Order: sequence, then structure tokens, then C-alpha cells
Amino acid sequence: MRYDVAIIGGGPAGMMAAGRAGELGASVVLLEKNDRLGIKLLITGHGRCNITNNTESAREMALMFGKNGRFLLSVFTRFGVRDVIGFFEGRGVKTKIEKGNRVITESDRAQDVLDALIGYMNGSSVDIRLGAEVGKIVRSEAGIEKVVLADGEEIEAERFIICTGGKSYPATGSTGDGYGWAKTLGHTVVRPVPALSPVLVKDAFVKELEGLSLRDAPVSVWKDGRKSTSGAGDVLFTAKGLSGPFIFNMSKGIAKELPGDVALKIDLVPDLDFTALDNRMLKYFQEGPNKLIKNLLDQFLPQKLIPVIVTIAGVDPAKKGNFITKEERKRLVHLMKGFSLHVAGLVGFDKAVVTAGGIELSEVEPKTMRSKLIENLYFAGEILDLDGPTGGYNLQVCWSTGYLAGESAGTR
Repeated sequence: MRYDVAIIGGGPAGMMAAGRAGELGASVVLLEKNDRLGIKLLITGHGRCNITNNTESAREMALMFGKNGRFLLSVFTRFGVRDVIGFFEGRGVKTKIEKGNRVITESDRAQDVLDALIGYMNGSSVDIRLGAEVGKIVRSEAGIEKVVLADGEEIEAERFIICTGGKSYPATGSTGDGYGWAKTLGHTVVRPVPALSPVLVKDAFVKELEGLSLRDAPVSVWKDGRKSTSGAGDVLFTAKGLSGPFIFNMSKGIAKELPGDVALKIDLVPDLDFTALDNRMLKYFQEGPNKLIKNLLDQFLPQKLIPVIVTIAGVDPAKKGNFITKEERKRLVHLMKGFSLHVAGLVGFDKAVVTAGGIELSEVEPKTMRSKLIENLYFAGEILDLDGPTGGYNLQVCWSTGYLAGESAGTR
């Protein structure tokens, strides 16, 4: 059978593109290699689906994507945050705004978002094909002619949209297939790397801190004694390193410094500078001369951190306050103001939220998502060289680029 539009990939961008193209009257087939749609969508926002971010303007939203955000200015202007919220609320998915302007489903159910998209596609008469793994894409001088499925079936169409995502969470089907096809078709692919990833550290003591959470902790990234970036946010210790949305957002900057001697320094007592902390500790030690050091430090640190700090500082945990030397106190203060963890690397694609890298943006028309190299080819979603911070920004890219690709392909 021949279609007007064939879409490869049943994630958020692919479903949005399929629904929009079908809504405009095009005959559409959506090819998804999994036996279910939206597998990765269902785990976003810890299963609650962080639909978008309640950002005021297209420009403000685009700025969150760094230099590549320029590509998104017209994208977000044409189908932006208010459009996305209106789209889902118009289909019964009520939303609420949480910390960081995250727009979450009011029901706390990502399934509601998926159901709305499936309803959109069904209402647009989209032919949804599950278990339809694409083996190859066939091109002629005029453009793409057809795709051949793994079982040998051929799907012909006038126009094609690739929405296969990146390489993050490969268990959901995001295995980077689209990059290979794009290269074969002549497109440049910026090397994909994990983004928004937990960080692994070399220090064995981190195992003792597993489960500890620090709120609004100042963290800086250092390489070879030089500070490269810094910020403040919530930090979660894992058995092998650090995690949490704030660390995810720092991970791309950390990755840029690797390989090499890279360290993260955490200010454990941000409310006091070095001198004030030293004076406060001296006062506590003098007021509690017979208290053990581990009991004196609980005025400043979470209990879980105290044994680690004392050991690294080389202080006997059985020492009492009046026996702590000035040198030992200084070592403790230095550690508390700059607790260092040495970076081993990032967890990788298995746990990365999104992929950085992808289809070179200069080869894609931002107003339509059409390839500048092949007349009847479009791209949408995470396969593009676009990655933003946590908080709904990356799903906004999927909705916006998917909508534009579907609209453009569906009206030609």
C-alpha cells in the first residue's frame, strides 16, 4: 500500500507528527518496532510525564538549549508551550505546575498523555503498525522511495519522517537506528553522547553515602586545578556516584572535561564562609570539650557524612573537642567547604535521560523540519542535535518538531 506520509518511530515526536499529518487529510502510516507505543514516554517524570516547562516566551525556552537553541526560535514560535498545554488539556489531560515550572499531568499518570496521543492518531485515521521494524530505507535520485521492513514488507510513501529518537534508555527501543539511516542518506550526524546522566566517581567512600540527599548544595566542576563551571541544586548520592536533576543538568559540562583529572567540589556549609565556619567550629569545640568529634560535627553536617569527613581529614573519631588541634580543625573546614569527588565518567546511555548530538541542524529547515538534502524527508524529536536541561524542555522539542514535521509533510 502507498501512503502520503510514512513515519518511523512511535515516540512522542512520531505520534504527534502522525496525528497532525492525518488531521490535515493525509494518509499516514506510523511504523513502530516495539509491540507498544510510547514506551519511553511512560517513564518520563518518574511515570508522571513532565509534559513541558511553563516558560514565558519562545526565546526564553530556546535559550535553554545553548547555541543550538537558535534553531528552535521559529519552532517554538509556531508551536510552543501554550500550544502544547492547550493541545493536551483539550483532550482531557489536565496539568499542574510544580517546582522549576515543570508542567505535570494533574493525575500524575503518563499513561493519560499516551492515551491522548493515541486518540489523536485514531481520530486522524493513522494506520498504526506495531512490531514493524525498518530494515532499510531505499532512495533514488528523486528522493526516498520506500522503506523495507525486517520481514521484507515494503512501505511506499510520498514523504517520510524519521522520529527514531536517540540512544538513551536503549531498553525502550532507542538504539540509534536513525543515525545510521541518516548517514547513508548523506546527512551529517554529530557524535551522539549521553546527556542528563548520573555521574560516576572514583572515591570508594561514596558507597557509605548512598541515599544521602543534600538540598541546594553549591557544586563546582574542576579540571587540573581550574574551575570550569558551577551551580547549586539538590544532590543525591548513589552507591557509585551522584544523581538527581541538578547533577543531570551538570553532566553535559562534566562530559566536556573528560577524560582527565576532573573533580566535583561540594560546599557542605554554604551559609558560612571559611573564616566564619572556622570560628563557629572553634566555639563549639570549646563549649563541648568532652564531646566526641562525631557529636560536635552534627551541628554542621548530616550524620551520614561525618564519619567520611573525619576519616578523610585524618582525625581520630574518638577524639574529644578539647583535643582537636588547630591543624585538624583547618583540615575539617577545608573539607566541609570543598568536599571533593573525583569523576570516573558518566553512567552512559543506559541511564541517560536524553542524547546530545544527532542530525546536524544546518541540514534541516527549522520552519518545516524538512531535510535540505532530500526533498521528501523530514526529522523530528531527539534524533536532532538538540538537548536541553531536565524539566520538560526536551519533550517540548518532541511536541514542537513533531507537530511541524507532520503539518509540513501532511499538506504538501
